[in-house]
Amino acid sequence: QVQLAESGGGLVQTGDSLRLSCTASGSIGSILAMGWYRQAPGKSREVVATIIMREGFTNYANSVKGRFTISRDMANTYLQMNSLKPEDTAVYYCNARSAIPSVQDYWGQGTQVTVSS
Repeated sequence: QVQLAESGGGLVQTGDSLRLSCTASGSIGSILAMGWYRQAPGKSREVVATIIMREGFTNYANSVKGRFTISRDMANTYLQMNSLKPEDTAVYYCNARSAIPSVQDYWGQGTQVTVSS
């Protein structure tokens, strides 16, 4: 089992920056990858960025490339968000993918990010 706890959301203005943090606990040695997803009101949850824990390989949604940066250390992952836009407003969820004993996704409780115009 893996438990995830996010922090760092808030209310900002267009062009501002925020840094989200996610701390994993439990079976952290089983985590293959971590990532950030978001869900805006009335929309489906979408991937924002992912990172492979061992190699550090990253992947980003086209809408955030060049503005957001995902990073990790030990069992934590971070999302640095710069040049925020109103369309970035959503609940942001931390995700961890484990492969032991089988592939399974774990989710945090979510943190609200609101960008005012």
